[in-house]
Amino acid sequence: MYPAPIIPMPSIALRPLIAAVALAGPAFSAIALDPAFIAITPSQGQALGVATQRVVSGSSAAAAGLPATVSIPNSQVRVIAAPLAGVVESLETAPGMTVKKGQLLVRISSPQALELQRDRLQADAQATFSRQTLSRDEQLYREGLIAESRLQASRANAAQSAAQAAERRQELALAQHSGGQTLSLVAPIAGSVLEQHVSVGQRVEQSAPLYRIARLDPLSVEIQAPLAVASQVKVGTPLRIPSTGARGELIAIGRAVDSATQSVLLRGLVTHGADSLRPGQATAVDLDLGNKGAAGNATLQVPASAVLRHDNKQWVFVAARDAATAGYRAIPISVTGRLGDTSLITGLPPDATVVTSGVAALKATWLGIGKE
Repeated sequence: MYPAPIIPMPSIALRPLIAAVALAGPAFSAIALDPAFIAITPSQGQALGVATQRVVSGSSAAAAGLPATVSIPNSQVRVIAAPLAGVVESLETAPGMTVKKGQLLVRISSPQALELQRDRLQADAQATFSRQTLSRDEQLYREGLIAESRLQASRANAAQSAAQAAERRQELALAQHSGGQTLSLVAPIAGSVLEQHVSVGQRVEQSAPLYRIARLDPLSVEIQAPLAVASQVKVGTPLRIPSTGARGELIAIGRAVDSATQSVLLRGLVTHGADSLRPGQATAVDLDLGNKGAAGNATLQVPASAVLRHDNKQWVFVAARDAATAGYRAIPISVTGRLGDTSLITGLPPDATVVTSGVAALKATWLGIGKE
């Protein structure tokens, strides 16, 4: 007779695990079938500090309340400068006032205006004399009294004199000469006076700025957007300023990234409600990104604490059921950007409920089961 075989008893360290597996029963079977699923009862989840929340649309959340500054499109701004050196005789408007195109803005007394007028009169006289000489030489040439070369010289001289006279008239017109030594400068566009750089009686040099005026409708907004938002917008994307109800659309998307803030400059044009804004005003802009894809491909927003890394992938735990067993399932996702304390992700259905607290405890449980 051989002695009965001796069956070794499990070590003390393994006894709690065996007991836990025995108690798990059906839940353990479900875990074995789906390694990404963790069976957790509500009381167990509460003990582990697990908290959840529904995901929200990352597109709308990320594109809401973006910091922006109101500005004036460059094509709508004009600077009124002194065409000649002189003394300011009168100022006919002031900052904050509205002007019409062609309205008188400033009068300048300039001795150079008399010089331009003298030069124009001399050029006109020379042009008249050259035309008379050409007319006489043409008559003499037809009678055969002068050579053709003299006629050609007269024609060239007449053309040169006419060009010089036209140039002098143009100089006087550009100086907005209104008679004597007075220059009367008018508004080139209709708009609002933004700045006044001179005062009455002040002497100004040629090209010195006098006024800055601008048309304030439409206005533009310079928006600082995170990379995750900039990658989703395009020219024509609608924008809205909630504080005033103004609306418009994007007209340009920057290609450079600000090294300090990691943001991209977006430029929008406010085409409705621009009268409720002021140039230089700081505001917040919402962008309407629309539907960015079907379930699984839509951009969603979750707390950054909900995202964990494992096996060179990024995951989140979502509330799930496996048959009749409640728990949480680890789902791989893609992080497309970061906005403050939230992450922008894809890979989840839009109605998912993610774990936001107790993630480390669930991860430890999940990886422990996988290793067994």
